[in-house]
Amino acid sequence: MGASGTTGNALLHRLLALGEPVRALTRTPHRPLPGIPGPPDQTAPASPRPAVMEVRYADAADPHSLRAAFRGADRLFLTTANGPAQVAWETRAVDLAADAGIRHIVKVSAPAAEPDSPVAVSRGHHAVGEHLRASGVPYTVLRPYAFMQNLLRLAPGVAHGAVLGATGDALVNHVDGRDVGDVAAAVLTRPEPAGRTYTLTGPEAVSYPDIAARLAALTGRPVRYVHLGPAALRRELVRNAGLPDWLADHVTEIQQLAVARPESPTTTVAEVLGRPPRTLDAFLRRNRARFQP
Repeated sequence: MGASGTTGNALLHRLLALGEPVRALTRTPHRPLPGIPGPPDQTAPASPRPAVMEVRYADAADPHSLRAAFRGADRLFLTTANGPAQVAWETRAVDLAADAGIRHIVKVSAPAAEPDSPVAVSRGHHAVGEHLRASGVPYTVLRPYAFMQNLLRLAPGVAHGAVLGATGDALVNHVDGRDVGDVAAAVLTRPEPAGRTYTLTGPEAVSYPDIAARLAALTGRPVRYVHLGPAALRRELVRNAGLPDWLADHVTEIQQLAVARPESPTTTVAEVLGRPPRTLDAFLRRNRARFQP
């Protein structure tokens, strides 16, 4: 699921590189998937090698599409966009996967996925995780911290010389979404004991003032961190960034969680993949043009 999203697309690329047969689920199957070539020329001679990828329509809000998409598959990567309907969508997907005979579900969750978490989205992930455990389907849970890809949302502020936040000097974990995809591929294609949970980070926890300094060095222009209180940050996200209320609440909540619970990196990515995780500096260099005015 989520073949066009940050982790789903990264997983798709990795599975194709491994030569694994994969079914990519998307709400827009008529559109090319990011980084994936379009359909072959239908007038060209057929290749003797069967395709290892098929693209199917599926919408988490449409149980009929999921039922058809899951038919004949044996492993499921479960991820949906964060939002008010996420718990309903994912618990239904678990039930449909169980009915379809899926034998292993890899679910993307979140840190602090606890029933009393101060982050509403994390409480939702806890609820889905409990439903998954009760389903009887063998499962693996991935708990990535903030995606480095989300830092690209800072680009408009960087163009004006500022990074806004409510974390102060607190250290924050980030992880490259491609590493999450690589870990997902590993647990989907290797023998995997059921019930494991992997907490995924990059190799270092970094404060937002440090991120601003790195962006200044990268772009050659002044970039400073501007500290806002939670309420001021939320107003900024709604009024100027145009985020819906629930997403502004989520961003504010996870920033406050980083202040309340100091974050430090894990070694899980290296342990699963046998290589170090991708670094923040490498990610910023790779996307340098995105931060230029």
